[in-house]
Amino acid sequence: MSAQASRVQDIDDLDVTKSVKSRDVTQAVNRLTALVADDMERVNATIIENMQSDVALIPQLAGYLIASGGKRLRPLLTLASARLCGLHDGDEAVRLAASVEFIHTATLLHDDVVDDSSLRRGAASANAVWGNKASVLVGDFLYSRAFQLMVADKNLATLKTLADASAVIASGEVAQLTTANDLNTNHQDYLDVIEAKTAALFAAACQVGGEAAQAPLPQVEAVRDYGHNLGMAFQLIDDALDYSADQEKLGKAVGDDFAEGKVTLPVLLAFEAGNEDEQTFWRRTIEELDQHDGDLDRAKDLIAKYDALAGTVEAAERYGKRAFDALARLETTSGVAQDIREALEDVIEFCIVRGH
Repeated sequence: MSAQASRVQDIDDLDVTKSVKSRDVTQAVNRLTALVADDMERVNATIIENMQSDVALIPQLAGYLIASGGKRLRPLLTLASARLCGLHDGDEAVRLAASVEFIHTATLLHDDVVDDSSLRRGAASANAVWGNKASVLVGDFLYSRAFQLMVADKNLATLKTLADASAVIASGEVAQLTTANDLNTNHQDYLDVIEAKTAALFAAACQVGGEAAQAPLPQVEAVRDYGHNLGMAFQLIDDALDYSADQEKLGKAVGDDFAEGKVTLPVLLAFEAGNEDEQTFWRRTIEELDQHDGDLDRAKDLIAKYDALAGTVEAAERYGKRAFDALARLETTSGVAQDIREALEDVIEFCIVRGH
């Protein structure tokens, strides 16, 4: 095991993800979509219906982002969790899945403003097209629509789950501001940030599916744990891709995290392993944001020198193993539920394979 991997050993005991390799995990999201296709069509229709407004800019801006090619992974998780927990009449799950997508879209609009991002999913970000004020206000509108959909079924459990998640996401974004440009950030503080800003909504998306199915508490907890650990793995890989992917694969400008001085695990591992000259480089570029031509290339070289990407992927694999273990707590025998469980297993692999 590399020195960098040992630095993240405290996250969990090392045990990499294993799944059925005979399946093509690159198609995992497509397979999951196919399994809940009817309900997903209704989710999309619900999204379109509820982003309408007499103010023309609202559906124009919201539609631009919603139609920009996202995989709809979070609402898919809501529908899949509901089916996995035995729900066959998916009206409530459809509305909750749409709520989840509205919350996610609102956070993207706000994040791009905070990060001053110019790209989102490979296209110009909404704030780059319409400006920051419009993006923030339309994000607020989508949050409001999400809560209107949540209360339609008068299910206090699901309302509490998504309301709590929304509060956690907001606090996570604020917490990220406190760790930005600070190389004294420890691993746990970093993990706390990604748990709040990413894993919380993954977990809630799965949990409300189980709650809509009125599943027993152990089943609801199992799907929630699956979503939480999947979200942690997903964000760790995203942070690795900022230093390894091409722009088309990443869906945003490569090096955005570096340009913004975000302290992510690849940076922490390379910084901690570096010599005095290398640490001075990181402090100049990340803490002082004094960046010049060639600095991103040097950052990538240092991350490669110390196997920091491998260490980050190994951390993601640990969370992937936890997600597998959570699914193993759910009893499925055959039929659609078993197909969904296998697709959810493959989604774990898909999230991690992106980092290889």
